[in-house]
Amino acid sequence: MAKPLAGLRVLDLTNVLAGPFCCHQLAHLGAEVIKVEAPGRGDLARQLGADAELNRRGMGISFLAQNPGKKSITLNLKTAKGVALLKRLAETADVLVENYRPGVMDRLGVGHEVLKAVNPRLIYCAISGFGQDGPWVDRPAYDQIVQGASGVMSITGDAETAPLRVGYPVADTIGGLTAAFAICAALNAPGRGSYIDVSMLEATIATMGWVVSNYLIGGVVPAPHGNENVTSAPSGTFRAADGLLNIAANKDEQWQALARHLGRDDLLTDPAYATREDRKANRSALKAELERSLATGSAQGWADELNQLGVPAGVVYSLPQVLAHPQISERGLLADFTEVPGAERDITVVRTGVKLDGAAPAVDTPPPQLGADNDEIYGALGVSSEDLRRLREEGVL
Repeated sequence: MAKPLAGLRVLDLTNVLAGPFCCHQLAHLGAEVIKVEAPGRGDLARQLGADAELNRRGMGISFLAQNPGKKSITLNLKTAKGVALLKRLAETADVLVENYRPGVMDRLGVGHEVLKAVNPRLIYCAISGFGQDGPWVDRPAYDQIVQGASGVMSITGDAETAPLRVGYPVADTIGGLTAAFAICAALNAPGRGSYIDVSMLEATIATMGWVVSNYLIGGVVPAPHGNENVTSAPSGTFRAADGLLNIAANKDEQWQALARHLGRDDLLTDPAYATREDRKANRSALKAELERSLATGSAQGWADELNQLGVPAGVVYSLPQVLAHPQISERGLLADFTEVPGAERDITVVRTGVKLDGAAPAVDTPPPQLGADNDEIYGALGVSSEDLRRLREEGVL
């Protein structure tokens, strides 16, 4: 499979999730991604995750998840020699990604204007919580802070439980994806060389298009609706005999097929459910009626039958259940690495969720140990073995 970013070099000066997730996409698309980490400690994600032993080894699960296929070098940007080396690296790069707080790279002497002078074709991407200007520019930002600030938490849950945090770092992930597609667009620009300012807050709000537009255009203040689809009914989560399933009978013909299959033709003649708006207004009563019928069969059985009829339905799976399902296990989403150095065990990680020419983009190497590629990368810049030894002694590497 041809990799669209093959031959491009990305300097990854990022930590934890948004930036590493961005560069994770670029690595799978073929870019050479060089992770530039602080000597001695590296990416904070190396100490994060559910396995304490891996955290101790500096190969935490949070790090393993987003860094396959990358190279790792160490560099102390608080030293003059470290700054000089980054400039030399920038001369060789097509893209640089960082997610420091706004202003930090400038204070270190390696901000956009400095690196632009070194390499006018460099695409510089800065990912931050709130962007590079504005009243909140100096605020620290983590995923949870952005979820709360964006309005996501206010519409997650139901009237009794909201506001709730989404169950994974959705703002970090959206920020990383937004950065990745902006970089890919910039790589296609004539002459290249651009400054990309990704605000996790704005990127997250941008994905809430329907919710935001219902307010801006329709004047409807968003509210939490739990597992109910506010645009249609019956459309949401329903209880069957052995568990939950989602049903999205959003079209009139789907609603009619659902009711008939459940033997509830009586609902089709009930004025309370005659139109989409009627069903939305009476969704609670309608849900109770449908669940009386769904209680006679299994969630999986109903899902199989309804999909055959063209009524979208699916069992509410746990993560282990869906990862074991052939729909995931047989399409190449998961990658296995054997005896990963540093971790000293086999690991399985997630790739990107896309197919190119029928194949899932993959990388050849596992997540790197801290500084594993110092000799290769710095050697290619002309730094001798003796100089590398001295730089290590001086705390530059």
